[in-house]
Amino acid sequence: MDVSTTARATLAQIKAEILRTVRNKRFVIFSIIMPAAFYFIFTSTVGDNTQVGGTDWKAYYLMSMTTYGVIGASVTSLAVRIARERSQGWTRLMRITPLPGWAQITAKVAGQGLLNLCIILFMFLIGALVKDVNLTALQWIESGLWIWLGAFAFMSLGTLLGTIRNVEVVQVVGNMVYMAMSIVGGLWMPTATMPDLMQTIAKAMPTYQLGQGAWSIVGGGAIEWMGVGILAAYVVVFMILSTYIIRKQEAV
Repeated sequence: MDVSTTARATLAQIKAEILRTVRNKRFVIFSIIMPAAFYFIFTSTVGDNTQVGGTDWKAYYLMSMTTYGVIGASVTSLAVRIARERSQGWTRLMRITPLPGWAQITAKVAGQGLLNLCIILFMFLIGALVKDVNLTALQWIESGLWIWLGAFAFMSLGTLLGTIRNVEVVQVVGNMVYMAMSIVGGLWMPTATMPDLMQTIAKAMPTYQLGQGAWSIVGGGAIEWMGVGILAAYVVVFMILSTYIIRKQEAV
């Protein structure tokens, strides 16, 4: 395939990936509706004027629920798609097509990245227009960009979970892992409300590190390099494990 043909085929594959995902009711419910619903419920319950570490609660929790929705899409939606394709033999079929392997991977990553961007914009519009979250233009851009880039780390976790051949098992395990990491990582409630031991555990979670960067930005601070390093370490571990498992499965 020449460059232009490959580019058109890759764009068509990206479109297909996006359409397949948005037509999935689980994606719409867990990655869009639930984060928005939780945001309204918890901001109304706690109160919009509450402060968390000097940051308005409605701005702080907007970052939490935006991160929660993007992580859910990156982990569960991607894992289920990969597992289903492998169980149905779609992955092997794609290998005999003229579309290069790198283009297939690019389509999945790009498609999920565009969906994550839509989730971020949707949540930010809710915060700004409905809850009157007041941030500077730079804070909106920096926090959104941080969440968007950080979410790519969780795609590696989705890839790892996608190595499980049974789609039903992937859905259950993916939701359990995603929910547990979100709760322990302080996305549902601030880690300051947790016991000391739980706070220590939370800081080791990639969910906390992604959320912490956004919380710091809206609070007038900066992203810590330690958080970037922890997220990068998780990416390396998840990718090494998923690559090893896939090679072992293909060898069999």
